[in-house]
Amino acid sequence: MDTISLEGGFANAAVDAAHAFRAAMRAMARPGEIETVSGAMPPAPLSVAAGALVLTLCDPDTPVYLADSHDTQAVRDWITFQTGAPFAARAEAMFAIGSWEALAPQTDYPIGTAEYPDRSTTLIVETDRLEAVGATLSGPGIREKVALSLPNSPFFVQNHALFPQGLDMFFTCGDRLAGLPRSTKVT
Repeated sequence: MDTISLEGGFANAAVDAAHAFRAAMRAMARPGEIETVSGAMPPAPLSVAAGALVLTLCDPDTPVYLADSHDTQAVRDWITFQTGAPFAARAEAMFAIGSWEALAPQTDYPIGTAEYPDRSTTLIVETDRLEAVGATLSGPGIREKVALSLPNSPFFVQNHALFPQGLDMFFTCGDRLAGLPRSTKVT
């Protein structure tokens, strides 16, 4: 383990984590709205936003899957030191991190069960751009409709059809993030 894994965590853990948690919850409560987070300085290729989500949502009881795009020794060491989260295969992960392409096929992740729909994987999808243009989102938390730059994929329609089961997703780019819960309809 090198010194980079010892750095880049929240400077004021309680306050920074509270701000990041609030941004993450707002993003899920208001799908498509872009939130800004700060405080994390993870190793590349993790973005600031993805790093803040990891620091806020992961702990020794939350298995993490790293897709090939993000599975580096520096990222593994940083997550281990900063959160203690164990690494797992897709089928056991509570969180999966990577680019949309590297996380494919998205149908390989747990979607929960009828009795426990919360036992699904949350994807943290790193993108090159995150803007309020592109796909149209509607559903709970959205007044009428909003737009969000999402990958062009029929998966979103399939995921919504599984509700209350399905995957929740965060899309991240730099210090920005947006939430896409399974209850959101994407057209």
